[in-house]
Amino acid sequence: MTHLDPPGGHGRPAAPSPAAVSSDLGEPAERTSAAAALARCVSVEAAKFAAAHWGRTPLLSRAVELPNPDGFTDLLSPADADELLSRRGLRTPFLRVARDGQVLPAARYTGGGGAGAEIDDQVLDEKILQLYADGATLVLQGLHRTWPALIDFTRDLSLAVRQPLQVNAYLTPPDSQGFATHYDTHDVFVLQVDGRKHWRIHPPVLPDPLERQPWGGRADEVAATAQGAAALDVVLEPGDALYLPRGWLHSAQAQESSSLHLTVGVRALTRYALVEELLALAAEDQRLRATLPFGTDVADPDAIEPELTETVEALREWLLRADPADVAARLRQRAWPASRPAPIRPLAQAAAITALTADSRVTARAGLRWQLVTEGDRVALRLFDRTVTLPAQCGPAVRALLAGPPIRVGDLPGLDTDADRLTLTRRLLREAALTPA
Repeated sequence: MTHLDPPGGHGRPAAPSPAAVSSDLGEPAERTSAAAALARCVSVEAAKFAAAHWGRTPLLSRAVELPNPDGFTDLLSPADADELLSRRGLRTPFLRVARDGQVLPAARYTGGGGAGAEIDDQVLDEKILQLYADGATLVLQGLHRTWPALIDFTRDLSLAVRQPLQVNAYLTPPDSQGFATHYDTHDVFVLQVDGRKHWRIHPPVLPDPLERQPWGGRADEVAATAQGAAALDVVLEPGDALYLPRGWLHSAQAQESSSLHLTVGVRALTRYALVEELLALAAEDQRLRATLPFGTDVADPDAIEPELTETVEALREWLLRADPADVAARLRQRAWPASRPAPIRPLAQAAAITALTADSRVTARAGLRWQLVTEGDRVALRLFDRTVTLPAQCGPAVRALLAGPPIRVGDLPGLDTDADRLTLTRRLLREAALTPA
């Protein structure tokens, strides 16, 4: 285990433990899976990771310190990557190709899909072979949506850190480097699957960069910093893991053999997201919508000064009245759609709806985020992509369905008849909030 102190320190309060904050989401089995997913990525306890490393400092975890002796090949092996590149009809943007620090145009490796496909952006395996053999790095993108093992792993890890995640795989030929030194605007877990890769890590030139602050705008600073002594200079072996907070500079080069690693990107919300949502809500204040005086020279600081003073005062007064519930609602609309729950099988789900009886057992869709709010004589079930409104008497049954273990339809509380219980359960199965147990 290797960790680094932050450059100068961020002075921020300790983050809550991922294990602790997941207690209100998911069944015990789901929470256990979430804890196990995080344990595969870090060699310290969740609380220590949250307090000492989350958003602060890198953490190197060697394979011998992690719980899975087989490493990460169960998530995506080289043979799995070949399967994706050759037999799955992969299309852009699910693949990028880079060489000598530059991303190659997709036209270099895509073309028509053959008879009946009616597309012209399908990945062509023979062109991928040529580019890879010539030293190009292949980046399989969006694997949290396309590869079953990573769909499940990402859902579990997302539950542990309570943030949206994305997963890419990097396949690099021997002695090659796909990208120059750069930083990411999101945290990453690097999971070395196969081969060995040399990583050089340098402190940030811009701590905690936002997505609107990519490294290209500071390319000279990045290049100059990369010439100095590395904060961490290490070769990752199969089964090793590396956590990097956003902003930390890094470059990676495959060694004597080809390398495959997974990068799990954490698209964490920031305090600036709170600022953005507060400003969006501030549009409700008429004073902040007022037009500047007629003839104001906006290029003249003296002309702007009194308007700025009045605007700041109006904004300050409005912020003191801001309702956290309103901000939370906007953040929910931003964050929940970015973390999809477990996939459902549409055909099997439709069949289950048709065959449903009082003896059928159902359960909440794994990884589903939801809120149940009483609104007069109705309850509103808020899901990641919709709101379902139901009679208030359905509230206890909805909670039993979504917050408890798998349940028999005929045992749902608060409803008088099996007909009512079946109607509610069919509705929630159709809304993809439930699945057959």
